[in-house]
Amino acid sequence: MKVTLSIIKADIGSLAGHHRVHPKQIELAQRLLEEAKSNGLLVDYHVTNAGDDLQLIMTHTKGIDDGEIHGLAWNTFKRVTEEVSKPLKLYAAGQDLLIDAFSGNVRGLGPGVAEAEFEERKSEPIAMFMADKTEPGAWNLPLYRIFADPFNTAGLVIDPKLKAGFLFRILDMVEGRFVDLKAPEESYDILALLGTTGRYAVHGVWRRYDGEIAAAASTTRLNFIAGHYVGKDDPVMFVRAQAGFPALGEILEPFSFPHLVAGWMRGSHVGPLMPVPLKYSQCTRFDGPPRLIGLGFQLAEGKLIGPSDLFDDPAFDMTRAKAEEIADYMRRHGPFMPARLGPDEMEYTTLPQVLKSLEDRFKSSDEMSEKPSFD
Repeated sequence: MKVTLSIIKADIGSLAGHHRVHPKQIELAQRLLEEAKSNGLLVDYHVTNAGDDLQLIMTHTKGIDDGEIHGLAWNTFKRVTEEVSKPLKLYAAGQDLLIDAFSGNVRGLGPGVAEAEFEERKSEPIAMFMADKTEPGAWNLPLYRIFADPFNTAGLVIDPKLKAGFLFRILDMVEGRFVDLKAPEESYDILALLGTTGRYAVHGVWRRYDGEIAAAASTTRLNFIAGHYVGKDDPVMFVRAQAGFPALGEILEPFSFPHLVAGWMRGSHVGPLMPVPLKYSQCTRFDGPPRLIGLGFQLAEGKLIGPSDLFDDPAFDMTRAKAEEIADYMRRHGPFMPARLGPDEMEYTTLPQVLKSLEDRFKSSDEMSEKPSFD
């Protein structure tokens, strides 16, 4: 069976600041998607949250970028905003609905999208990841390790299907262009791009020996759409597992290292990406640290069997403890770099408004010998 998996997310208002989704938002979204399933538009769905982001996981047979599916997601976000977020005065109601002009696709309008169409295998396990308080570049390091690092993924060495390597489609989020690069022979070129996480992000990964899609990720940059800071991008992605793809354990292994990502408080700081069970998917300390949830599903004729809460496991307790230690260390820097983002990233925050008020007070360095005025 050929099936399309779509994860579409948006921050449309949250409880007690940029904290977490309200249960009534999830309830309404579930009702709306159940109607769509009953009418035959969806095969199946699952509604969840990553911090303050409402996540719509949907399976269907319409293919990617389908107007009906994207319209369903858009209208769901709009109705939840109008019928729940605004009446309850939830914070930042409708935040990610940046352009109120739906024209068949939510890409470029604010919501994040990860989707792919593929032939469902005899057994189709999929790991889905959703993050809060960070950006699409947060996936760069784990995706490289999953699909190109033999020290992480043993299958790259001992599985003939994986040994042929993978193709990375990398998006330049500033220029709006992409490049396809092959691992392992172009690994250094891949790393040259992916290390610049604020500009380049992995859009998709394909298995080279037969062209099968292996992973899909969202690459929306909200500040590039709005032209100013409106919250971090909070990306989503999914990775197909087992039987010619990396094993589930190989997919999860990179997240045992709480690597530093951009986002956190006001989208302006650097912090560790902390994998947590769904019950801890709420951002508190300094609006963070950046959170990651993982859900495991089996697809069965398009039906979503599960989920398994992938990080609800003491095997990740040490990772969480390390993330807390890193968070504490980074917070001790206060407003100083590298805890605060660099100037290129900060230009999309509210900092330029502060700097503008000082513009007329700057003088030429030729006048440095003058005594300061204390008036």
